[in-house]
Amino acid sequence: MSFTFQIDTTFTDKLPADPVAHNVPRQVMGACYSWVQPKPVQQPKLLIHSPEVAELLDLNDEDCHSDLFTQVFSGNALLDGMKPYAMCYGGHQFGNWAGQLGDGRAMTIADIINSKGERWSLQLKGAGKTPYSRNADGLAVLRSSIREFLCSEAMFHLGVPTTRALSLCATGDQVWRDMFYDGHPEYEPGAVVCRVAPSFLRFGSFEIFAARNDLKTLKTLLDFTITTYFPHLIEDNITTDTYAKWFAEVCDTTKDMIVHWQRVGFVHGVMNTDNMSIHGLTIDYGPYGWLEDYNPDWTPNTTDAQFHRYAYGKQPSIAHWNLMKLAQAIAPLFDSVEALQTILNDYATQYKSAWQDMMRQKLGLKTFDEALVEQLMNNLERIETDMTIFFRKLADISAQNTIEQCIQTISPAFYDTSWQNKASEVWQAWFEDYLGQLKSHAVDNRKAAMNQVNPKFVLRNYLAQLAIDKANEGDLSMLHELFEVLKRPYAEQPQFEAQYAQKRPDWAKEKAGCSMLSCSS
Repeated sequence: MSFTFQIDTTFTDKLPADPVAHNVPRQVMGACYSWVQPKPVQQPKLLIHSPEVAELLDLNDEDCHSDLFTQVFSGNALLDGMKPYAMCYGGHQFGNWAGQLGDGRAMTIADIINSKGERWSLQLKGAGKTPYSRNADGLAVLRSSIREFLCSEAMFHLGVPTTRALSLCATGDQVWRDMFYDGHPEYEPGAVVCRVAPSFLRFGSFEIFAARNDLKTLKTLLDFTITTYFPHLIEDNITTDTYAKWFAEVCDTTKDMIVHWQRVGFVHGVMNTDNMSIHGLTIDYGPYGWLEDYNPDWTPNTTDAQFHRYAYGKQPSIAHWNLMKLAQAIAPLFDSVEALQTILNDYATQYKSAWQDMMRQKLGLKTFDEALVEQLMNNLERIETDMTIFFRKLADISAQNTIEQCIQTISPAFYDTSWQNKASEVWQAWFEDYLGQLKSHAVDNRKAAMNQVNPKFVLRNYLAQLAIDKANEGDLSMLHELFEVLKRPYAEQPQFEAQYAQKRPDWAKEKAGCSMLSCSS
């Protein structure tokens, strides 16, 4: 059994390579990438794959269950023409310039062009050391790899712009990890995820060359990026006007991505500039999480526990800040930064408009009512309320319902079991306003419309952890079932409601992996 890809070497042909072949951690100067090789693994085993992503790559089910597939996507073999590389980039981490970062535990094994003419990068995460690994081993463990695989595909089916995941392979090797950086490391099973995107270029890909005042490489990279991935922006030649149009598109797609994050209650957890895709895709699934009780100040990242820089409610402003850093990186290529400043200034206005439209849709209304939404946000915080369940149940309310019936309908979203008296006090006035809006401003087919934007099933951290726990015991049934359920997040799927559409249980509130996570893999 064999399969082949149409391999595209444009990235490595057009951009400067690291002249040093020795694969040791170091500063890589004047290069966009370094040549690398995956680390062979002892006993590769395919645990799960995404048939939908395989189809993007012109692979069929037989291909994906072949030994060759497992060998290639665990890092044990390369197809003819594959020359793996790791990308050089920098980034601002938690607001501070971190210098060179790069693909420390990821490597692109090939850029391919499929039968539709689409360009896809295939990247292995957890396949071994690169020059950017610093003091790390370049490997990944099963728990973080399951989380990345599941979330990549869950986000896609939620309609959130994202990188994709083709496969998850166990390696048969043990990896030494200190999960919470608390001095208690232990061996864990190793794994490799193959993730897929048009490219893995980040804001930090441009920042590194600006920081080093390497304007030649900066210009080469930006011209290549526009020519290869944004050719629609080019009229005759690439000019600073083209650069401005490119930056405006990056701002626009980033804005759309953040609106979707806020819509479904997703919190990225580590919005450093090296984790921001130029394609407006969610990238680098580390300590992410979903809002369970609605709390705008919640972050899933233990590293961010003190300052909550990347909390749910701050994601829009952090995206704006990150875009400012990208603008500063490419500014040396402009005679005047006025165009970049104008685009940045427009971001806030455009985001607000898009967010308001999104909230209007979540409420099933034709018009946005600022007072109604502001009070809603306040109410959700006053009583510990599950965001996903609340909005899903809200679609079941009818304009003919009484206030008491409305509160009863949304009551499954309340975490406090003694909610009756407090709920009546908090929600009475809001439901009076909302029912009035429904009588005059409801969208057509309101319940169906609301259920298309308010998911029933999301990848709650405790569900991912349960699947991880079972997988660590050799039981992959929940991993596969959860993967299938999350492909239809807006469907009712009543057979899975009791298991996968419930509030976070009390035992999961403090359990490791079920609430907050570290950046450790």
